[in-house]
Amino acid sequence: MTKLSVNINKIATIRNARGGNLPNVLKAAQDCVRFGAEGITVHPRPDERHITYQDARDIKPAIDLEFNIEGNPTSKFIDLVLEVKPAQVTLVPDAPDAITSNAGWDTIKNEGFLTEVISEFKNNGIRTSIFIETDEKMIRNAVKTGTDRVELYTESYAVDYPANREAAIKPFVDAAKVANEVGLGLNAGHDLNLENLKYFAQNIPELLEVSIGHALISDALYYGLENTIQLYLRELKY
Repeated sequence: MTKLSVNINKIATIRNARGGNLPNVLKAAQDCVRFGAEGITVHPRPDERHITYQDARDIKPAIDLEFNIEGNPTSKFIDLVLEVKPAQVTLVPDAPDAITSNAGWDTIKNEGFLTEVISEFKNNGIRTSIFIETDEKMIRNAVKTGTDRVELYTESYAVDYPANREAAIKPFVDAAKVANEVGLGLNAGHDLNLENLKYFAQNIPELLEVSIGHALISDALYYGLENTIQLYLRELKY
């Protein structure tokens, strides 16, 4: 069964727009758990424009389920992850000024760097996942880094889905089969929503986890957070 990890970055974005502590990010994380989320994801960036490093420190002891911290493994980020010790760290090669994640790792070019970083996390009992596109070579080479999982970057699927969902899903099905073949666990995320999530989950073999933030929090403005989480869970439990 595919797990739903709720990315709460957008809740922090609203808070930071006015300063103070409204909405309360820690309470939001706890409420997501109470409403049925199976994981909480945060993506602190160097400028802390949404989730802050302190948020990550505060959330870990306050929730009793899987905590996933994602981000570019700068020295500051690595120190944070080693301090907090989440269940999972997802490594994303986003530039400091990126609005959102927009590319997967080149696991050939960055093999040495990723191997070193991943080894340090795994030695501290932290499961690792790396953000990746559907290129078979990159997935096969990801095994050499020692990562436990890969997270498929699903923006192209979401963009192409309305016009031709069969064509949109095909590269991801092929990529999932490669990941399964080489023994990598499989996560996915980016622009998955209530329109395209069920079809994705139905067709991707051995999909362990989806991380969804922007669409889910946007839907919550209309449907409420509790109801929205249940709607997303329903799509995964087809």
